[in-house]
Parts: sequence; structure tokens; C-alpha cells
Amino acid sequence: MSSSLSSPGSPSTSLPPLTWLRAFEASARHLSFTRAAAELNLTQSAISQHVRSLENFLGRELFIRKTRALELSEAGANYMPIVREAFDLIAAGTQAFTGGDQGRHLVLQCNMAFSVFWLSPRLPRLYEKFPWLVLNIVTPIWDPERHAANAGTEIRFGRPADMSAAAVRLTRDRFYPVCAPGYQGGAVDFSTAHLLDCGGVTGSWGAWFKSRGLPFERNHEINLASTYVIAMTAAVNGAGISMSHDTLAGGLLESGQLVKPSEHSAELLENYFLLPPPSHTSTPASRAFLEWLEGEMPPV
Repeated sequence: MSSSLSSPGSPSTSLPPLTWLRAFEASARHLSFTRAAAELNLTQSAISQHVRSLENFLGRELFIRKTRALELSEAGANYMPIVREAFDLIAAGTQAFTGGDQGRHLVLQCNMAFSVFWLSPRLPRLYEKFPWLVLNIVTPIWDPERHAANAGTEIRFGRPADMSAAAVRLTRDRFYPVCAPGYQGGAVDFSTAHLLDCGGVTGSWGAWFKSRGLPFERNHEINLASTYVIAMTAAVNGAGISMSHDTLAGGLLESGQLVKPSEHSAELLENYFLLPPPSHTSTPASRAFLEWLEGEMPPV
């Protein structure tokens, strides 16, 4: 850390000026103060000064400055998605506030794993049916309430008791382990395998072993991820056996990218729920998406 940087400002009393954040975001995308300056119609020295002012405010160096290159520091790489998400939310909120083209645009807040493993493979069918629809998918991991107000429609993963009265259950899943077809030479041994899981979900390895009436004393050896996207992608690439469930694993099992090393499954307490917009805020885009979703989802 450079000694020229001052102590950070108090986030409870102040925020960095938007000009500093815009300069940082553009510079981080281009990895160039010069190209950022051209995009924002400012001088290179102005961009550099804005970024330096932001660094002073945060008390962190956001870039590693080299003679002919610019790289994000660890702090910069961590800060970039925060700033990018903030700009996206401002853009979405502004569009909603000003009216925008709400007939065509839909902000969908959606569980990340659901977005990757269920929604994304089906998007061609959505766009084929509604080619005019413009979808903005937002995927918070741990704090869906933080961004829910900005979404036109939401798909959330959780237990029924945690859902509002307006929530509509989309799935009734069972959970089970999955792995790549050739993992451990095809002869899976749970006692020596790398076990992968998503933290904070009741359908865990411990719960699965318990549902089989078997003891389980390997909690300290579970490789945890913050989302099924990480755990299941690792399993697809042969890193171990991931706990999963029907909605996420169905397509990968059908394509042969994953297999079940055991046929035993158990009922998953969490499921996916639709939080539709209130009737007075629905738009052609939200109605089109809900119509398509109803057609794609099997009845529960």
C-alpha cells in the first residue's frame, strides 16, 4: 500500500463522487486511462486524477500502474463488480422511473444457479416466442431483498415458510449427488471422493447420508461454494461429486455431462418460487415472460 493514500472516508456519511466512479469503471473495462478518457470525453490527466482521488477516498490502490500497461490490483478487481452492479441498478431504476420502453424490457431477479442451469438453456425458446422481449437478468447470491425492488419479476430459491403470500411455487425437487461420468474411473467411492456442496442449503451431504440411514462424519471435509454454479461446474470438470437437485441437474444428466453415482434421493425442503409483479405494475414484457414460464414449468 502506497503511503500517499489517505485513510478511507466514512461510508456511513459520504459516498465517492459519481465522476470518480465513472472514471474508475471505464478505466477498469479498458485497462487504459487514455481509452477511458476518450469514452468519457475527458482528458487522460483528468481520468487519472479522478481515479487517484477515488483511491485516496477508499484508502486502497485500485490499479497497478506500469510504464505501458495498467492492471487492476486485488482491491480494484474486488471493487469493479460492485461499481458495475451499482451502475446497472441506476440504469434499470432510471428506466423504470422515466417510463423507458417498459413494454419490451424486463428486469428479472433470478437465483444464479437457476439462471445458469435452467433458464439459460431455454432462452432460445423464449426469444423465439417473444423476439421483441429484452431481458436484464440480475443474480444476487445471498441478499435477494437488497435488489428486489428494482426487479419486475423474481425467481427465488428458499423454503416455503420464508416466502411471501404472493410467491408461487415452481418446483418440488429431490436432491442427490452427481459427478462426471469418468470420475474415479467410474467406480465412485464416497469415502475417498472430493465432496462438493453449496453452503446454506438443507439438502446437504449430511442430510443425504442421514436419509439413507447411514452415519456421516465428514462435515469438515466438504468443499463448500457460495452457489451451485461453482460446485456443479467443478463436478462437470471431474473435480469431485456435487450435491444437486432436479431443477439444476436435469439438463446435465440428460446430456450426459453428469451422472448419478447413487440412485438414492431425498426431498429438498427448499424450492424455486416465482414472485410476480403486482397486477398494477405488470407490463407486456412481464406478462410475456410469465406466460412462457408457465408453459415451460411442469405442474407441481
